[in-house]
Amino acid sequence: MLKDGFSRTIDYMRISVTDRCNLRCIYCMPHDIKPVEFKNILTYEEIIRIVRVSVKLGVRKIRLTGGEPLARKNIQYLVKRLKEIEGIEELSMTTNGILLKRYAHELKEAGLDRLNISIDSLDKDKYREITRGGSLERVLQGMELAHSLGISPIKVNTVIIRGVNDSEIEGFAGFTLENPYHVRFIEFMPGKGNHWSKEDVVGIEEIKDRIQERFGVLEPVKRKKTGPSEDFRIKGAQGIVGFIGAVTHGFCKSCNRLRLTADGMLRPCLFSKSMIDLRSPLRNGATDEDIERLLQCAVDIKPQGHTIGVDDDRGSIDLPMSKIGG
Repeated sequence: MLKDGFSRTIDYMRISVTDRCNLRCIYCMPHDIKPVEFKNILTYEEIIRIVRVSVKLGVRKIRLTGGEPLARKNIQYLVKRLKEIEGIEELSMTTNGILLKRYAHELKEAGLDRLNISIDSLDKDKYREITRGGSLERVLQGMELAHSLGISPIKVNTVIIRGVNDSEIEGFAGFTLENPYHVRFIEFMPGKGNHWSKEDVVGIEEIKDRIQERFGVLEPVKRKKTGPSEDFRIKGAQGIVGFIGAVTHGFCKSCNRLRLTADGMLRPCLFSKSMIDLRSPLRNGATDEDIERLLQCAVDIKPQGHTIGVDDDRGSIDLPMSKIGG
């Protein structure tokens, strides 16, 4: 079992399989970003090996991210191989959903358990503007198909930015009345090139107050705690409303994850400036024991928390979100 210096059990790894994406969301991927050369991206076999070693140390949950994971060729092969690893209890994916309708059946057959889908507007024109060209209709069709195939729960991630999509808070909450999805409101986080400022952040308390003003008091949802979201339900709703206070509430005290970037850098924290290179050792004959030591080292240097938004700290994540994995 992996435990950090603050007695947190680390049993979850987020793995970015590519830094490339078929969208250019305004808070995630700057216009001038250059992708990592493909030769420097971890191969599927290298990812599988890292996961096998991680499972020996107690990692039980894997999430595939990007960039856009469905943009990487034959991603369903990786899903199948990871799902076959004894000890993996949950295998999930975060996607923008553009290609989901094409791959939903194969992902289900490969063993994918859950999906998070990024949708930052329910207005097709505004969605196209935020994503710089995406089709909301394609995303909703893919989401409906995935749900019909039994991939559940499906979580909708929406990043609220003041002056951009904060007018849709009530609309997103109302989406759960007739739909069995989990809509999760996420505070806008500072990343390289996304022009973040405190003034752009709509705090979860403000979001929650606006929802309750429209729909009444939210009912807490009792569930096993598996992530940073605080979950509630509008009375009588099919779906769930969740809140992730990345900036104003600090979700670090229960953090149980490591992040592996597409080019093989292990980050103990989303906001970490420290990274541990796994790609080079893998390609230079490292044993499983060597990889275990590097994983333990990442856990040992995992910070207690970030300081973004605290005491006027205007620091930021040192890379665009697409380079780290959402």
